[in-house]
Amino acid sequence: MSETTTVDPGTWIRGITIRQPWTTCILAGKDVENRPALWSWRGWLLLHAGQATERAPMRDPLVATAIRGRALHTRAVIGVARLTDCHQDAAGSPPRSRWAQPDAFHLVLSEVQELALPIPWLNGQLGPWRPTQDLVDQVLLQLPDLASEGTS
Repeated sequence: MSETTTVDPGTWIRGITIRQPWTTCILAGKDVENRPALWSWRGWLLLHAGQATERAPMRDPLVATAIRGRALHTRAVIGVARLTDCHQDAAGSPPRSRWAQPDAFHLVLSEVQELALPIPWLNGQLGPWRPTQDLVDQVLLQLPDLASEGTS
């Protein structure tokens, strides 16, 4: 019999919905997520693969290499990452990441962990969203070391 620890999602974790193939690219090493607006929030993010899959990016060699041999799950939480910064590259300067898009705000991601079993989740939104207690508990069953983040 295993014991689970319930950790209040509170302020330590949020969800982010990302279209495929970008969510899977993050699991494969994409270190920034490009967004149209600045984010002030920092901390752990549940990586939620949204309903839509963008086909055009899959022709990009960088994307094709990252997703090769991987399932493109949709409508599911497939991993977690720590959001450590959000910035825009200065005009005329080289991008800080090969994944950075010009003129976008770059959510800098680290400590990415893939879930062994994607968790079906139908709800999401482009901005940071608060996950339910049940969803966080399901993630913690797969990543129990993450529980210490919610209690510190």
